[in-house]
Amino acid sequence: MVLDLAHRIEIVLSRIADAASRSSRSSDDITLIAVSKSVNRDVVDEAYALGLRQFGENRVQDSVIKYACPLPGDASLHMIGQLQSNKSAAAIQVFDVIQSVDRSSLILALEKNAAAGKTIDVLLEVNVAGEAQKAGCPLSQVDDLTGRILESPNLHLLGFMTMAPYTATAEEARPVFRELRSIRDRLSEKLDTPFPWLSMGMTNDFEVAIEEGATHIRVGRAIFQE
Repeated sequence: MVLDLAHRIEIVLSRIADAASRSSRSSDDITLIAVSKSVNRDVVDEAYALGLRQFGENRVQDSVIKYACPLPGDASLHMIGQLQSNKSAAAIQVFDVIQSVDRSSLILALEKNAAAGKTIDVLLEVNVAGEAQKAGCPLSQVDDLTGRILESPNLHLLGFMTMAPYTATAEEARPVFRELRSIRDRLSEKLDTPFPWLSMGMTNDFEVAIEEGATHIRVGRAIFQE
């Protein structure tokens, strides 16, 4: 049976609630980001009408066109794909949050292109598993880049993001999520700075991510049947 969008959203929300319950958390503390990169704007608008408010995209130029008419004011658009420095100016204009900051050159580009007085919400993307084909800074650079972002008057570091390896079972991704949470907790204590966001977990593994402390999950296929 092919489920419609409303039913798919309902199922995902139920799975979020169950995972939160298993980890003695409230589902209200977990934000669902609908990864809408593969669907047209009319489907995004339908998802908005059904109650979703957070959307994720991974291509700047496509998003500039797709969101030429901006989302309503109570919705947010997240850049979750690798961001080229030369597209940072366009990204600032269309995205509310850039989750994929992962190197000094990108930090510099975002600072250069930030409008006067404008603060950009960002996450530091960490390649926890060390996969050569994945974006994200290596573990050895996390402390330095965190400090670099905190020093920036134009960037507001909300927390950290990672992508776990594609594994046969969701359980195999657990150590990656646990490590990112450990990184956040360590730096929060070291720097006496709250980092409230942990963006981790996708369609294949978001329940395990929730159990390990995810505050934001990025779900595409389970919602939009990509």
